[in-house]
Amino acid sequence: MSGIDLGTVFLVAFLGSIGHCIGMCGGFVMAYSAAKIDQEWGKGHQSLAHLLYNAGRVAAYMIIGALFGALGKVFSFSMASKGGLFVFIGVLMVLMGLSLMGKLKFITYIESSGANSGLFRSLFRRLIASRSLPSFFLLGMLNGFIPCGFVYFFAAFAAATASPLWGAVVMLVFGLATIPVLFTLGFFSSSLMQKVAFRQIAVKAAGALVILYGLFTGYKGYMLITHPETVKTKMIHMKEELQKELKVDHEE
Repeated sequence: MSGIDLGTVFLVAFLGSIGHCIGMCGGFVMAYSAAKIDQEWGKGHQSLAHLLYNAGRVAAYMIIGALFGALGKVFSFSMASKGGLFVFIGVLMVLMGLSLMGKLKFITYIESSGANSGLFRSLFRRLIASRSLPSFFLLGMLNGFIPCGFVYFFAAFAAATASPLWGAVVMLVFGLATIPVLFTLGFFSSSLMQKVAFRQIAVKAAGALVILYGLFTGYKGYMLITHPETVKTKMIHMKEELQKELKVDHEE
C-alpha cells in the first residue's frame, strides 16, 4: 500500500476533526439535529439516526477514496513517479499542518463554495424536511461530498495507494476517526469538544504531527526519485522477512 500508515491517518484525522470538522461541519450537524431529531425519540433511536448520518459521510469518503486511488494508478508506473507523488503529498501535509496551527489559511483557500450551489440547497431542503432513518444516511452522504480541504488532503493519501480498494480503506479510516467528534456534537452541542482551549491544544498537536509526517513522506519521495534501486531492494528484503515470519508462525 505504498507505505501509508493507517494508524497515522487515524490519529491525525481524529485530532484534526476536533478543530476543523467542528468548524466546517458543526453548523451542519447542529442544524440537522435541531430539525430532524425528535426529542420524544428514545436514546437508541436518536443514536441510530446519528450513526446513519455518519455512515453516510463515511460512505461518501470511501467513494472519493476509490476514485482517487484509481487516479493514483496514473502515477504508479515508475519509482520516480511514485516518488514525485509522495513529495507532493509531503508538501501538502506541511501546508496542512501549518494551516491547522493557524500559521496560514491553506485549508480555507482550497475549500470552494460547493455548499452554496443550487443543487446542494435543493437536496438539503428535501432531506432536512424528512425524519425517516434513510434520510439521515443520505444527508450524511451529501455532507461527505461537500468540497472540504481536510477531505481532499486525505484523498491525496488515497491517491498514493494507487489502488481503488486501498484508497477506499484510507478514507474509511479517515471517516471513522471523525465520527466520535461529530457524533458527540450531535448530542451535546455544549460539550468539551467545543471549548476553545481544548480545541486549540488538539489542533496544534495535529498540526505538529502532520508537519513531521509530511517531512518524512517528502523524504521517502526524495529517496524514491534519487535512489530507486536502494528503496526497491529494501522493499524486497522487507517482503522476504515478512514471508519468513509468517512461515515460522504457521509452522508453530
